[in-house]
Amino acid sequence: MEEIYPIFKNAYGMSFQWKRDIKDNKFDKIQVIFRDTGFYLDTKEIKIFSDCISEAKGRGSCTCYDNECMSARNILLKTPSRKVDLAVNESELELIEELIKGTLFQIELDSFLNNICSN
Repeated sequence: MEEIYPIFKNAYGMSFQWKRDIKDNKFDKIQVIFRDTGFYLDTKEIKIFSDCISEAKGRGSCTCYDNECMSARNILLKTPSRKVDLAVNESELELIEELIKGTLFQIELDSFLNNICSN
């Protein structure tokens, strides 16, 4: 963990910056990891991912309430990578949304504080 700067973490995954990227002046690259999958995204792509999550939530999923249906990965989540979509269930989608929104919030907060401190 000494090679990273953590940004946000929840029960499903985490986001961080690699120290090597910061050393190489690549401040906008963020690693987002969940469910054995890693995405190396810039802030714009993270915002696109947030939009993809909103779209997936808007499409809805199964309306039945039995446990088997609720745990089924029946929601197709598009990602910023046009070649990668993920099959998720409702609880996974909620946790991914929390991870992405928490990451965006922390990035924007850090940017805001850095701007204030530099003035």
